[in-house]
Order: sequence, then structure tokens, then C-alpha cells
Amino acid sequence: MQETISEIHSWAEILGPNIYLQAAAIAAVFMLVGKIADLILTKVLTKIVRRSKTTLDDDLVDLLHRPVFITFVLIGLALATRRLGIPATPEYITLAILRSIAIVIWYNFLNGVLSVLMPALRRGPARMKMNASMVPLLNTVLRVVLLALAVYFMFLAWQIDVTAWLASAGIVGLALSFAAKDTLSNLFAGVSIAADAPYKTGDYITLESGERGRVTHIGLRSTRILTRDDVEITVPNGVIGNGKIINEAGGPSPRHRIRIGVGVAYGSDIDHVIATLDRVASEHEEICQTPEPRVRFRQFGESSLDFELLCWINQPVDRGRLTHELNCSVYKSFISENIQIPFPQRDLHVRTMPQGQTPD
Repeated sequence: MQETISEIHSWAEILGPNIYLQAAAIAAVFMLVGKIADLILTKVLTKIVRRSKTTLDDDLVDLLHRPVFITFVLIGLALATRRLGIPATPEYITLAILRSIAIVIWYNFLNGVLSVLMPALRRGPARMKMNASMVPLLNTVLRVVLLALAVYFMFLAWQIDVTAWLASAGIVGLALSFAAKDTLSNLFAGVSIAADAPYKTGDYITLESGERGRVTHIGLRSTRILTRDDVEITVPNGVIGNGKIINEAGGPSPRHRIRIGVGVAYGSDIDHVIATLDRVASEHEEICQTPEPRVRFRQFGESSLDFELLCWINQPVDRGRLTHELNCSVYKSFISENIQIPFPQRDLHVRTMPQGQTPD
């Protein structure tokens, strides 16, 4: 780096012994180079981004104009300051101010990038779109990290030693991590849920402990579930992150399959039973016909031939109601079609005890 600076100064000496003229020439040349670099870079990138269908890349190119040009200007001013050979203290202050301006410029640029990217996470394709409730969290975390880096580089610009501060912050952070390990566990689990997205707001999930309901809120510390009894359950993210979750609305579509089990008496016409169950499903307007309902003969039971009607519904929330309606329809159809639904029976044979013998 020092060799490059010396070479630039030697080129400036071509203008003569006047160091002020040399410094002004260095600043002017870098200002011109910055303008040329800005024009070339933005024109090339503009041609490339015009081919895309989104406006995201266009917004990013627009944000790049100012930082590129001002960075070259600040480099030119810094080299010109060094060429002037002013006393150490004024030079130190001038260079620190120029570095600080550069840090602020690029901090604002990255802040603008976050402002463009965060809304894009909500509007993205379904498979890439982030949970809407977690976007503000990610936005806040990234902005805090960006601000911390800006402050760190600002200290470096003014040649302030931050080693002791970082060590102190590490000790404090270690103490806090031990004191709030459960809270931190929930926080990290919340970030993991946001990244992995095993479920989203509005999905119907079943917890490993058996609770089932619709996800109403995914927070940094916990997830809230509203059951069918209108009871809200708040589950720490640490529990969900380490447990088994069944997402009934997951998969390629939100449709949900329900199963209606029924037994018929031995000796029944099984073709007639299958046709009756098929008709019950096809006549119900809320049962999906794609995939089409199907009937399966499952097993020979102790008292019945066991069948199962499998059909798809549009939303998991309707499972209880539609199971009730199908059970009623199956029962009424079996009565009208003279199909017998057996119940368990036991034959009890009573024998007379031998004379003189009493039961135990």
C-alpha cells in the first residue's frame, strides 16, 4: 500500500515542485476516475439487470451510485492530504474524518440494501418466502449487527484500541448466557424455526404432547396455538425445536385426508358395501374428488369385516365436522341399503354343576 502511495506521489511531481498543485491534481484525478468508474459500473450493471423480471436488482444498482463515486473522492482527498505533508496531528484528524465519512456512506448503503431486501422476503416465491412474523426480527438483528460493525470500524478509523472493550463484552456475554440459558435456548430455537420454517402462521399442527390447533403467532421466544376449543396454548420455542411436530397443512397442498372406519356383518356383499361408501363420499360437496375417495377392506375383525373410507378435504380445520357428517351419512346409507353394522357378541353357555360340587 505504501509503495502505491509513493508511486502516485512521484507521478504528481511531474506537475512541478508545488505540493499544493500536486495535491489538487491528485484529488481531481481521483474525482474523475470515480465518475468514470461510476458510469461504467452502473451502465454495465443496468444493462444486466434490465433483463430480469424483478425490480430488486434495479433498486440495488441505484443505491450503488453514490458510494462508488464518493469512495474514489475520499481516497483522492486522503492521498492529497498525505502529499501536503502537514503536521502529524492535523493529518491524523483529517484522515480520520475522511475514513469516518466513508464508513457512514457505506453504512447508509448497506442500510438501504436491507430496506430493499426485507420487503422482498415477504413477496418472494412460496418456497423461498420467509414467515411474515419473522421478517421484522431478522431485520432488527441485521441492523443491530450492521450498526455494531459501523461503530467498531469508526473506532478503528480514529485509532482507538477496542481490545479491552471487546474482552469486557465477552465476559459480560458469557455471564449473561449462563444466567439466561433457557431464554437463549428459546431465542435460538426461534431463529431456527424462522430459517427451517417447519410451519407458518395459519397452519394446523399437532404437538408431540397431543395438543392440536392453528398457529396464530410465531414469536422470538414462543409459538402460540389456538385449539378448536378456542383455548390459546403458548409453547416455548425450545420445546418445539426439540420435539416432533406434525404439520397437517404441510406438504405440496393444504388438503388433508380423513379416514372413516366402519365394520359390516360377516356375509355382507362387500361390493355393495364398497359402492355405498363410494357414493357417500362422492355425494358430499365438501369432499375433494381429486384425489378421488377410495374404500379399503382392511381386515377380518372378531365380529365384523372392517372397511375404511379415505377421502380428502380442503382444510385440516374441517376434519372434525366432516368426520361427523360422513359418519352420519354412512350410518343412514347402511340402514337404507340393508347393510348390517354388527356389535361385539359373546355366547355364554351355562352348565349345571355336578351334584355335590360347589363353584370356587
